[in-house]
Amino acid sequence: MKPNPLLDIRIGTLVPAKNNTASYIRQIKGHGFESFSITFWLEIGEVNLKELARQVKDAIGDDDIQIQCLGVYGNPLEYRPTDEKTREAWAALIDHAELFGATVVAGFAGRLIGKPVTESLKRFKEVFGPLAKRAADRGVKLAFENCDMGGTWESGDWNIAHAPTAWEMMFNELPADNVGLQWEPCHQLVSLIDPIPQLRKWVHKIFHIHGKDATVMWDVLRTTGLRGGRQWVFHRTPGFGDTNWTDVITILRMNNWKGCIDIEGWHDPVYRGDLEMTGQVHALHYLKRCRGGPALIPNPT
Repeated sequence: MKPNPLLDIRIGTLVPAKNNTASYIRQIKGHGFESFSITFWLEIGEVNLKELARQVKDAIGDDDIQIQCLGVYGNPLEYRPTDEKTREAWAALIDHAELFGATVVAGFAGRLIGKPVTESLKRFKEVFGPLAKRAADRGVKLAFENCDMGGTWESGDWNIAHAPTAWEMMFNELPADNVGLQWEPCHQLVSLIDPIPQLRKWVHKIFHIHGKDATVMWDVLRTTGLRGGRQWVFHRTPGFGDTNWTDVITILRMNNWKGCIDIEGWHDPVYRGDLEMTGQVHALHYLKRCRGGPALIPNPT
């Protein structure tokens, strides 16, 4: 069968790795999701990855749905027991990625707590150098999410990979072809960065995309400022935020990018609670329209 070029960029959603992961997939796959990203928080815990992979494949069945990315979100650079479990989770997901059909393992880069970004670079290379080699040997890419998790350049608890200057330092420290980014416009807008020119520059290092956006309330910024005690930005589900995702997907296609945009829900201040899946399915349809539509239209012969 001839490949469908429309599906070079698939639109899916994040699925939490829990006891009901397969059931969750069965309940939502009929809405038209083309991919799922399976995510862990801090550690794998008691989850048997081989059994989870089997259950996920069974839930997907014969549907044309891919699992491109597995993720674990913790601080792999520190030395607490939980941090050790996060490091172990990175290694385990790398080792088991093939069972899911995944080619990317993602998460926070971590950081030394309370230290400037620069002081974490040596530890970053110490931890991720061997993991990058382990991943390369298995045909897996490592991608760091660009969320600040409340941190700054000077201090933070979770992640140094939240600013382009830090990315340059990280990739200079660890210049591996299979080490890159899990990118989304949301975290750029929260930093008052225009995501479009950033995407043009960094697209070659972006391995997976979170479908999450933001709304910046410029009227609040102009009247009360950053420190005026009022919220001036909201995380949003795509289709409700400030980013033109047609531009995003255009840049991806112009650079022959292939992969998945997986919606990161559960953040929108309006489409939440009983409206959560309504918002996610709206985002699914919106992103498909930005991609060119839900289905390939054959050219006349």
